[in-house]
Amino acid sequence: MALYLSDIVSVSGKPGLHKLVGQRSNGLIVETLGSTKKRFPTSLTQKVSFLSDISMYTYEGDEKLDSIFTKLNKQVEAGLPLVSKKSSAADIQSFFRKVVDNYDEDQVYNSDILKLVSWYKILKEILDFDNLTAPEGEDESVEAKKAQVKNKPKKTTAKSAPKAQSRAKGGVKKSGNLKAG
Repeated sequence: MALYLSDIVSVSGKPGLHKLVGQRSNGLIVETLGSTKKRFPTSLTQKVSFLSDISMYTYEGDEKLDSIFTKLNKQVEAGLPLVSKKSSAADIQSFFRKVVDNYDEDQVYNSDILKLVSWYKILKEILDFDNLTAPEGEDESVEAKKAQVKNKPKKTTAKSAPKAQSRAKGGVKKSGNLKAG
């Protein structure tokens, strides 16, 4: 089975990238990409972002991550060295300017560029950068899967009936404003 950006997610609080493998009533089941292949459930409090939905700011609008990855891969294959955390701020910006020449420096931070590079390093072994998005027929099923995840009804629990408020002798309620008369 081919893997596409719409199958890969980033989970807040968890390093790296993950493949969506299933869903449950209160979250998703994801598998880490890489050698460990560890599966774990996400919770409703964790933010999960599909890579196919992520874009970066440019002066002409937003540019989708699939387009940026394709450009990055072509540049790297042509000999562009990747930047690292040890690179200077000027080197990071110069590197990304070669990939996306019109990116908005005020809204795209160096940390965003470094995260993009780290994702590229993870994905370069498992993705075909010429086919990052699913073909037309498969794309609808991917969108339906994402819609199910996003629109999954939240599990409701039975709540006990509210307790009757007791009144102490003298008839003073525990809640409410008391005024001196």
